Amino acid sequence: MTIFFSIGTNLGEREENLRTAVQLLHERVGECLACSSVYRSAPQGFVSDNEFANIVAVCETDHSPEEVLLITQQIEREMGRTQKSVNGIYHDRVIDIDLLKATHHSSLIVRNSKTLTLPHPRMQERDFVMIPLREVEEIITTTGACTDLQSEGRSTAQRSTN
Repeated sequence: MTIFFSIGTNLGEREENLRTAVQLLHERVGECLACSSVYRSAPQGFVSDNEFANIVAVCETDHSPEEVLLITQQIEREMGRTQKSVNGIYHDRVIDIDLLKATHHSSLIVRNSKTLTLPHPRMQERDFVMIPLREVEEIITTTGACTDLQSEGRSTAQRSTN
């Protein structure tokens, strides 16, 4: 099964947080097939002076989506996340790992439970998800390689010159 993740952070060493999250996903979920460039965005749904760094990563796994959700929640806790977003109330966070979608032999996997909805119900509304998702889907079809997170910096509007 292939799982697409949105990973974001707006506290601490953001690019290091992203690298750590990808490494832990690789170790605990499965092989990383592709990672997008880093995209920068303003917080959405709450006010903060801290800009987000976001990527989309893709992993191949033998775990079920429900097992992967539990793994990502454990990674978030280990990396220092103390509050989950509840009922549309968001906070600054060291790391946020969302499951966007899952496929098995190119077929979309659908889940609709109390704990997990796949595909992610709000991903289409978020440029900071859709722009890197389109990029990573292109990477998968052309190279299948993870990019160096340090080498790219993009905003959701345009590529920045870092």
